[in-house]
Amino acid sequence: MIAIVKSTALSGLDGQIVEVEVDVSRGLPSFDIVGLPDASVREAKDRVRTAIKNSGLEFPVKRITVNLAPADLKKEGPIYDLPIAVGILAATEQLPPERFQKYVYLGELSLNGTLRGVTGVLPNVLAVRDAALQQVVVPLENAQEAALVEGIDVFPASCLDELVAFLLGENEIAPYRLDLSELQAHPEEGAFDFEDIKGQQTAKRCLEVAAAGGHNVIMLGSPGSGKTMLARSLPGILPDLTFQESIDVTKIHSLAGLLPANRPLLIRRPFRSPHHTASTISIIGGGRIPKPGEVSLAHHGVLFLDEMPEFHKDTLEALRQPLEDGVVTISRINASLTYPARLMLVGALNPCPCGYHGDPVRECSCSPLQVQRYISRLSGPLLDRVDLHIQVPRLPYEDISQQPQGESSREIKNRVERAREIQRQRFSAEEPAGTLRSKPSCATCNAGMGPREIRQYCKLTKDAKALIKDAFSRLNLSARSYDRILKVSRTIADLAASKLIKEGHVAEALQYRSMDNKSL
Repeated sequence: MIAIVKSTALSGLDGQIVEVEVDVSRGLPSFDIVGLPDASVREAKDRVRTAIKNSGLEFPVKRITVNLAPADLKKEGPIYDLPIAVGILAATEQLPPERFQKYVYLGELSLNGTLRGVTGVLPNVLAVRDAALQQVVVPLENAQEAALVEGIDVFPASCLDELVAFLLGENEIAPYRLDLSELQAHPEEGAFDFEDIKGQQTAKRCLEVAAAGGHNVIMLGSPGSGKTMLARSLPGILPDLTFQESIDVTKIHSLAGLLPANRPLLIRRPFRSPHHTASTISIIGGGRIPKPGEVSLAHHGVLFLDEMPEFHKDTLEALRQPLEDGVVTISRINASLTYPARLMLVGALNPCPCGYHGDPVRECSCSPLQVQRYISRLSGPLLDRVDLHIQVPRLPYEDISQQPQGESSREIKNRVERAREIQRQRFSAEEPAGTLRSKPSCATCNAGMGPREIRQYCKLTKDAKALIKDAFSRLNLSARSYDRILKVSRTIADLAASKLIKEGHVAEALQYRSMDNKSL
C-alpha cells in the first residue's frame, strides 16, 4: 500500500512542500530512501525503525521504499524522520487516511520515539502557509517558533506514540497559541551605554548619524582610544526591530541553528563581531551545505570588524556585494542561493601596524611605506561603499579622569527614531505591499537609497551645491563617494528636521570622509 505524507524542504530561506511517498510491499525486507537525500536523511531509516518498535508499534518486515518528491530538490537534515514514520504507519494501515493527510510533519526521532527539535522551523512553517496549508505537527521544542506564523495551527508532539494516539482520535493535542505582544514587549537593553563613554563627542555624533540613516562606518584610531566600546554601544541607539524585521532575523538564526532556547522571536538587533582569522565562507556564507554567514546573521543589525586590515583580502573584497545590494549570493553547481544581508558595517582599524602613527604621545615605529601598505589593505572600491570615515583620537588625561557627562543612549535613540520616522514616511510609497516578505525590501532608510531616490529626495540649497562641487574636485571623489555624501547629508538634515540639505549639513558630511585621502 502507498501512503503520501506532506513535509517541507528549504532552498536557502525559501521553502516548498515535499511529498513523502511510502510504499510497503511484499518482498525481501529492505528499506530504501530515494529523492536526492543527504547522509542525515539516509540515516533516518535506522532511527525510524527503532523509534517505531520502541513506541510499541508494528514495523513491517517487508520491502519499504520512500520517495521524497520532487526528486530533483536536495533534501537535508533530520526533519523527515517524523513524516517517514507516519508514512510507514499509514501504509501498513495503522493510521486512518482521513486523519494523517490533513497535516504537514516536521521533526527528528530519537531511538525511544521522542521527538527532538530541528533547525529552520520558522522558514519551513512559512512555506507551509505559502502553500495554502493550515496545520503542521512539530516537536514540542519548536512549538513557540512555529506559532510565530499567523494563520497556521501548530500541533506540538513530544513523542511518536502520543502523536499516533492523537491521529487515532484517542487523545487530544491542542493547537499551540503564542502571545506575540508579550514577546515584543520587553526588548533587552544594550550592554554598553553612550553616557559611559568619556569624551569622543565627534565619534559619538558620527555614530548617531550612522544609526539615523543606516550608514556604514569606519573608525580609525590608536589602540585604547575607545573604538570597540563605541561600536558595541551602537545597537543601543538603533531603532527597535519591527515585527517583520524580527521575523526576518529569526528566520536566518533558526536556519543557522543559532536561535536561543526559549526565545522564539529575536527582538533586538543582532550584533556580530567575528575574529579577523575567520574564513571567507564563515563571513559571507557557503560551505558544502550552504549556510548563511556573518553578513546574513547581522541582517537588520551590525557587523563589527575589529582590526579590519587584518582580515584576509578576499574576505574584505567579498563584502562589496552585500554592502551594495543588501543580499549575498552563493553559487554552486546545482543551485544558487540568495541570503539577505542588509546590515550596518562598522570597521575599526589602527592607523599603522604599530598603531601609533600620528599619535601625539607615542612615537610611531613604522616607515611611511609600511603605513601606506597597511591602510591600502582596504581597497578604494570597498572604502567607496562605506559612508562615514571617522578618526578616534587618544583621550587626554582630563577626559579620562573626569566623570562621564555625555548623553545616554536612550536620549540619542529618541533622536534617531525621529529621523527614521521621517525616512519611513518618505519611502512609504516605495514599499511593496504584503506582510512577512521573504525577500529584501526597498529602501527604508537613507543608506538604501538608489539613484532615483537620491535625485528625488536629496535637494540642496545653492550654497550646499557650491560646497560639494568644490569638495568633489579637491578630494578627487568617485561618483559612488559623491552619492554617499549626499545620503549622509540627507540624514544630517533629517536629524535637524530640515526638508532641504543645507551647507552646514554637507560640511558635516564631508568631515566624515577622512580616508578619502590615504595620506591621513
